[in-house]
Amino acid sequence: MKNPSAPKVRSFFRFPLTWMVAGTIGILLVDTLFRLLAGDVKGITSLLLTLTASIGGILVYWLTMKYLAHRSLSELPRRSAGAEAGKGLLTGALFILVSTGMIVILGGYSFQWAPTADPNRILLSTIESALGAAIVEELIFRGLMFQAIRQWLGNWPALAVTSLFFGVAHLGNPGATLWSALAITIEAGVLLGAAFLWRRNLWFAMGLHFAWNALEGMLGIPVSGHAATGLFTVTVSGAPFLTGGDFGLEGSIIPVMVSLLIAIPMLIAASRNRATD
Repeated sequence: MKNPSAPKVRSFFRFPLTWMVAGTIGILLVDTLFRLLAGDVKGITSLLLTLTASIGGILVYWLTMKYLAHRSLSELPRRSAGAEAGKGLLTGALFILVSTGMIVILGGYSFQWAPTADPNRILLSTIESALGAAIVEELIFRGLMFQAIRQWLGNWPALAVTSLFFGVAHLGNPGATLWSALAITIEAGVLLGAAFLWRRNLWFAMGLHFAWNALEGMLGIPVSGHAATGLFTVTVSGAPFLTGGDFGLEGSIIPVMVSLLIAIPMLIAASRNRATD
């Protein structure tokens, strides 16, 4: 005898907001658990725990999409993972280097090699921090949230809502202001959303996000308000509107403008791709 409530249960879990919330909770639980485990270890062991947590987050995402959302994972293809992540890395590196270079030219930043810097330790800690943030945040914002809202309301509402939530999520960071939240909304939310729409690939968005955070950290620039011990000592001078102040590069008007110069062509290309589908 069939259970009459079974179709209702399936419909409930297949509703976009339901699997979005369930998947987000699962990913955050995995991330929190491994952060606790990594709290007392350093170096390679800590990095390995972060890698394991990232794989666990991807597994939770896969299970959510397969068994709750009942949809394919075309956004996480195995064959092109390396190539797409590599393209994202190059895009993210270009974005940060151009933005930082423009601020240097305008007199906002100057860099000196930190004589006491331990390159190996800095490299490991920077990779660990950037990798965890890139994978977890992209799985949640561009993976679950973006696609749930897109399925429900369409591409443009998904881009607007995820960008706004991404900015608001950074309001609690050290040195955050309403301006920095708006800047993050545009330069990160819109750029990463545009990257995902264009490539239709989370590996690309993860690579872009990782390169962004990792380069900032290695340069010694605060990453969204969080102080970074990098390979260089950064001297900041000028108005916070140029330098980003205590919040770091993301609080500057320069990366906002540079991000739009990258995101707009991506959105145009995404619209053309959609028109030819």
